[in-house]
Amino acid sequence: MTIRRLAPRLANQIAAGEVVERPASVIKELVENSLDGGARNIQIEIEAGGVRRILVRDDGVGIRAEDMPLVLERHATSKISELEDLESIASLGFRGEALASIASVSRLTLTSAVDGEGASSVSAEGTAMASVVRPASHPMGTSVEVADLFFNTPARRKFLRTERTETDRAIEVVRQMALGHPAAGFRTTLNGKAHSSYSPARSLEEQQRRLALICGKPFAEQSLRIDEERPDICLQGWVSLPTFSRSQQDLQYFYVNGRIVSDKLINHAIRQAYQDVLYHGRHPAYVLYLTIDPAAVDVNVHPTKHEVRFRDSRMLHGFIYGVVHRALARTSAGGGAPATTTFAGVQEPVSGEPYSMVQDALNLRNDVGSAYRPAYAPPIGSMPRPQPTPLPPVDGEVPPLGFAVAQIKGIYVVAENTQGLVLVDMHAAHERILYERLKSGWDGATLVAQPLLVPISIAVSEREADLVERESAVLAQLGLGVRRVGPEALALYQAPALFRNLDMEALVRDLIADLAALGSSSRIREQINDILSSIACHGSVRANRRLTIAEMNALLREMEATERSGQCNHGRPTWYQMDMQELDRLFLRGR
Repeated sequence: MTIRRLAPRLANQIAAGEVVERPASVIKELVENSLDGGARNIQIEIEAGGVRRILVRDDGVGIRAEDMPLVLERHATSKISELEDLESIASLGFRGEALASIASVSRLTLTSAVDGEGASSVSAEGTAMASVVRPASHPMGTSVEVADLFFNTPARRKFLRTERTETDRAIEVVRQMALGHPAAGFRTTLNGKAHSSYSPARSLEEQQRRLALICGKPFAEQSLRIDEERPDICLQGWVSLPTFSRSQQDLQYFYVNGRIVSDKLINHAIRQAYQDVLYHGRHPAYVLYLTIDPAAVDVNVHPTKHEVRFRDSRMLHGFIYGVVHRALARTSAGGGAPATTTFAGVQEPVSGEPYSMVQDALNLRNDVGSAYRPAYAPPIGSMPRPQPTPLPPVDGEVPPLGFAVAQIKGIYVVAENTQGLVLVDMHAAHERILYERLKSGWDGATLVAQPLLVPISIAVSEREADLVERESAVLAQLGLGVRRVGPEALALYQAPALFRNLDMEALVRDLIADLAALGSSSRIREQINDILSSIACHGSVRANRRLTIAEMNALLREMEATERSGQCNHGRPTWYQMDMQELDRLFLRGR
């Protein structure tokens, strides 16, 4: 067949298939152009889900009249000029195809004015731009009106959802842009009626107010502030407490240099940080902003720029995981940081009276085998022997979880603090205490590996076998001895003794998959944590065990001093606070 050059109109419509998926895509591209143009206030008008009409008006720097003839042409942009510019993209848009693609499937009118100059306007209707630049009346800034979207491509229009669905998608895009650019103000109108308004948020307090408006007040109240900076990289924002989890991944916003992205490496790092504090099937909520050297990230890997590629993905994964992990570790039952001092009422152990709930629990797990205990037994000190703990005087300091009052059915501890009533699941709380102590004892320990009597043969692809040869040192650090015995065959001849009951072939395959996709793997750490979690679960105080008031108070003090003690190892809450207002409502007091 004869090779022909595609007509400009057809080429634009093909590009529109990548850039303009639905009305929300149009809003995203136009708002990004406004932000790149220095806009501080952006108005978005949406009619009939954006199919009938979209208007985006801003107060940015505007476009000069002499530049108007190029504004709707493909790959015409002011944001890059040299090949080297692609290596350090600092703007949200740079490909110069959005306006041309939108104009090819709609009736578009662009009007703009530069400070001190008159306004001008150009139009397009599914074809090439009108040749005449017309004078217009417009304040400083730019307005882009898109009408009758997909009027000339009925097949594309047929695949749009209902007006309600398209409106929801468009509003979600506005929320994403408002979260990612707090310094700009956003005002949205739906079918001629005011819908939402976000004033510019420059201070942290104003940003938190916008966070509550967009993500909800419960998230704003139950989130941790993240703010960590290192040379050439900075992570800021908010992550939810484990108690504020979601059934879906519908409240997760991650921005890279102001651009919202969905990246599996980032998602994996955050999910791993929440690994042992979320209940199964639950998802964390977060709004995070990563600022990184533009030269270290490639944003030109997808037409809609939703995906990016990082130069050093392994470093970035470790950085994000470490920041979020440390933030979660600083939480403890009662809402404070891990305690470093002994509260009044908890006495030092008395010689000759070796009481210790923690040590007693560990002694229940003597069946973990010699492969574990000699090499990894953590240096766990005995819990202080509890003494009778009278309530402090009225003007005395009350710990966050207060003081124990009673026990219910051998399961729950009832305590009183300054806010009201505290209920504690003693098994879940003790399980977390043991688990954190076991992990602390494990950190820094060396895996004791043993040769396998019969090596395990593993069939892999040639690419996976090459990867194992390159990463053999990493596998050796994890206690795994793997050698290549053929073009597509491996042999596992050594493994950690702790994993003798695991499916080692499946573990090695998972490790290889992680190394190929992420450049690193946490499988060994996860397996160790699973084993330690099982030990803690079986070794913690069980239901129907009666505790004295002193023992209950000792448990409360340990919870306050233990990281992540608001949840057990499986993500279940360990305690619940009922303040006096909630108790009064329960009994209709004051009515």
